[in-house]
Amino acid sequence: MIKKSIKPGGILLLLSSPFAMGQSERPNIIYILTDQQTATAMSCAGNSDLRTPAMDRLADEGIRFDNAYCSFPLSSPSRACMMTGATPTQLEYKQNSLPLKAPFAEQSLGILLSNAGYDCEYAGKWHIPEASIPDLKDGFRNIHNHNDYRLADDCVKFLDNRKDKSKPFFLVAAFDNPHNICEYARHQNLPFATITEPPTENCPNLPANFAVNPFDAVVLNYEKSQNFNVYPTSVFSSEDWRHYRNAYFRLIELIDSQIGKILDELKKQNLLNNTLVIFSSDHGDGNASHHWNQKTALYEEVVNIPFMVRLPGAANKGTVNHHLLNNGTDLFATICDYAGVKTPEYSHGKSLRSILEGKHETLNDFVVSETLFSPNGTLFSPNGTLFSPNGTLFSPNGTFGYMVRTVNFKYICYNKGLYREQLYDMRTDRDEMINRAVEKKYDKILNDHRKILSDWLKNNGDSNAISIIPNE
Repeated sequence: MIKKSIKPGGILLLLSSPFAMGQSERPNIIYILTDQQTATAMSCAGNSDLRTPAMDRLADEGIRFDNAYCSFPLSSPSRACMMTGATPTQLEYKQNSLPLKAPFAEQSLGILLSNAGYDCEYAGKWHIPEASIPDLKDGFRNIHNHNDYRLADDCVKFLDNRKDKSKPFFLVAAFDNPHNICEYARHQNLPFATITEPPTENCPNLPANFAVNPFDAVVLNYEKSQNFNVYPTSVFSSEDWRHYRNAYFRLIELIDSQIGKILDELKKQNLLNNTLVIFSSDHGDGNASHHWNQKTALYEEVVNIPFMVRLPGAANKGTVNHHLLNNGTDLFATICDYAGVKTPEYSHGKSLRSILEGKHETLNDFVVSETLFSPNGTLFSPNGTLFSPNGTLFSPNGTFGYMVRTVNFKYICYNKGLYREQLYDMRTDRDEMINRAVEKKYDKILNDHRKILSDWLKNNGDSNAISIIPNE
């Protein structure tokens, strides 16, 4: 199929569909979520190292966004943003496994949609903070705990056994994989998968940006050296990295086969004409780019995540869209929009509905991702407040940073270390191998992005962090 490519500023005409004729009807909504999947780890994204027919089907029948970014490249903060529409700074949520605070806990997606008459079901990994969502918490009924095995089967069972089929449903299918790549790197047993090791010559080759660029942020190498458990790849050979990439892609293929079961059931029950299907991931994985595994860093492979939407009736199908979006705040706003729910006042996210249905030509001029590397010795109080070992309130003295992605450039600023500022031309260097922040001729573009970040920090309650941004 020939893909239609829609750039920011371009308008896509709405195709005829049953749903398009009746905008007052609230659709069923399914959110399919993977864990630690980078945007390019799908065959529909042009990757020949794996086959993902179910994800490809969503791309063929829907709209694929290639400039989607997570709010924070770590599971719990990213998921908390998706469920509340707030930024990590607003939530004060920059570590794994913290509880949600008021007022965000009372206005999460499950609660809002449940109060609006949706049947809300959750299957799989929750991690806000519990691994599995407690039944009837946050508006959801738990239909499957944190475990990839038979997750899709229980989603199919729900779809098949709905008692009140006149009531719209909101189903979240949250898979753990390809997160098992973390255990694979540590040579541990994989919780939810089995990988067969092929000969090295049958493994994917190393990526074009396998090398660390000479003006990369030096603090990233420091962070890697501080936590061998997270970064055991620091002693990997090139052959080890190839096996890592093979395991990563095989884990994604396993989940793809499970996603196919859910899509097949939707088709079997004739639900595709009144169901909105959204697919994404909480963050990506370095996958050997820049010798990086895991998350937390602001590399493109880590923060750029898959995001696809299949509209009811497959309207505007087969489109690749280049608008910038944040899959935390903008996902939340989009689901609320389709469910007929007003977003809370604190949420700055923008609904994608006008973009999806071809009625509007702009969305975001830029998106921001935040990050924080866990400092050694950090403790948590019972209510989730961050403390230092001596009991005083924690002030982030670990490495933290921000990413600003504009249409043509990507700016990164960490709080410490040599070359802590990064500037990449996304038109010619999406592999992030040439740091333009060290070139005088890019000073204006660099200063423009510094101002964008400074203004964003002022407007999002983190004005203290402005001090890390260098002056012109």
